Amino acid sequence: MVMKKSKRIRARDEGVDLYKSYALPEALNLIKERATAKFDETVEVVFSCAIDPQKGDQNIRGMVSLPQGTGKSIRVAVFAEGEQAREAQEAGAEVVGGSDLVEEVQKGNIDFDLCIATPAMMSQLSKLGKVLGPKGLMPNPKLGTVTLNVASAVLAAKRGQVSLRADKAGLIHAFIGKSSFSVEALEENFSALLTGLLNLKPSGIKGDLIKRAYVSSTMGFALPLEIASEARKSQ
Repeated sequence: MVMKKSKRIRARDEGVDLYKSYALPEALNLIKERATAKFDETVEVVFSCAIDPQKGDQNIRGMVSLPQGTGKSIRVAVFAEGEQAREAQEAGAEVVGGSDLVEEVQKGNIDFDLCIATPAMMSQLSKLGKVLGPKGLMPNPKLGTVTLNVASAVLAAKRGQVSLRADKAGLIHAFIGKSSFSVEALEENFSALLTGLLNLKPSGIKGDLIKRAYVSSTMGFALPLEIASEARKSQ
C-alpha cells in the first residue's frame, strides 16, 4: 500500500530529487533549508561500507573528534574509584561511581549517553555486558573509553567526539552537528568524520571502503552524496 505524504512532507520534498547524488555543500544547503521542525534538528550521515561485520577483522570501531563540536549536550558516566573518580567529577562527568554505580546500572538505571571506565573497573563491568552492550555503551579500549586518564576522556567527549561503529548490515551512523550550524561548520565536521572512517579501513578491504553515503536531518529527507569526490578530498 502506498502511503500518502502529508502536506508538510510534500512541501518539504517539493523540487528535490531524492535519487540524485549531490555534492556535499549542495546537499547541506538543501537539508538546512528544509529543516523546518520546531527544534534544532540533528544532521546525520550514514555510510554504507564494503565490509562483512561478521568477520572480526572487518569490523569498524573508533572515535572521531569533530572540530566544530556536535551541538549536543551529552551526559557522561565514569566507572572509577578514588583519585580517578575525583578527576572525572572535576572534568565534568555527570555520573561517577565504582561498584555502587555498577549496581545501579544492573537495576536498569541508565541516565547517561556515554560510558568511560578505568581498566581496574572492567572486571566488574563484565556483568553489565548484556545491559550496556545492546545500547552501544560498553566501554572499549579501541574507542578510548577504557583509560587511566579519565579526565582527558571526559573532556574529549564533552568537546564533541562521535563513535564510528558498523552495524550488522555494514552501516555506520554518525551525526555531524545541528541544522543551525553553518554549511562550512558541517562540512568541516563531515571531513573529519570521513577522514577518521577512512583511517579505520580494515586491511583486508582492497577496494573502496565506502559504497554509498547519505546525509539527512532528524525530520528531513536523506540525500545521496557524491562520496567519491569527498573521499578524495579527505585523503
